[in-house]
Amino acid sequence: MTSSQSARHENGVHYFKQGWTLISLPGIRRFVILPLAVNVLLMGGAFWWLFTKLGEWIPAMMSKVPSWLSWLDYLIWPVAVLSVVLVFSYLFSTIANWIAAPFSGLLAEQLEARLTGKPLPDTGIWGIMKDLPRIMKREWQKLAYYLPRALLLFALYFIPVIGQTIAPVLWFFFSAWMVVIQYCDYPFDNHKVSFADMRRSLGSNKIDNMQFGSLVSLFTMIPVLNLVILPVAVCGATAMWCDRYRHVYVKNNTDVNPIRE
Repeated sequence: MTSSQSARHENGVHYFKQGWTLISLPGIRRFVILPLAVNVLLMGGAFWWLFTKLGEWIPAMMSKVPSWLSWLDYLIWPVAVLSVVLVFSYLFSTIANWIAAPFSGLLAEQLEARLTGKPLPDTGIWGIMKDLPRIMKREWQKLAYYLPRALLLFALYFIPVIGQTIAPVLWFFFSAWMVVIQYCDYPFDNHKVSFADMRRSLGSNKIDNMQFGSLVSLFTMIPVLNLVILPVAVCGATAMWCDRYRHVYVKNNTDVNPIRE
């Protein structure tokens, strides 16, 4: 692990690649199993069902395109497919994250202890179970942040041509930002950093964080690779927390109020 000062210059691609390495660390692999199992079962089944339905949904969507725009079929068809896959992958990855949230928090906790040599005061599975109500409340906060913005983007799809062309691009970047919030939240929440403070901190490195979120979003859409992306993203986000944000909120292994920028 690089020092905090030098690691702040690492970009989001670095942390994404690091996540793939960290899931195989001795002593960490056993904490990867449960979130991995949740993701494999849910995402594997969901994407199998999606690809059996695409043949019905896409023609139905294309039938709504006005006849005078039929010459744009070659452009609208791939955009329609991309839109469905984007929405679907984020929806089911969100469900998987809800189910796996306690296990992902435990993975982030154990990895942080391994990277820093400083375990959290209330560590282990019983500590996570005790905090389960707070963890679920945090998931609701993320959902409340996500829904109004997602509905606004969804409304763009009803604007012919322009909206249907722009919406998938905006949706991808919004999904990437939500991925950053989702996975970075585990180490932040382990230290009881508020949702608002977390978003403010993540926003201070938005370009690098969006690199990380974009790569995770892309891999979420790729069959087979999307089955293992959940623990990879948790590990990459935890490494980012340790390098970039931990020193702001933790001093001598004791949680403190964040330093305001």
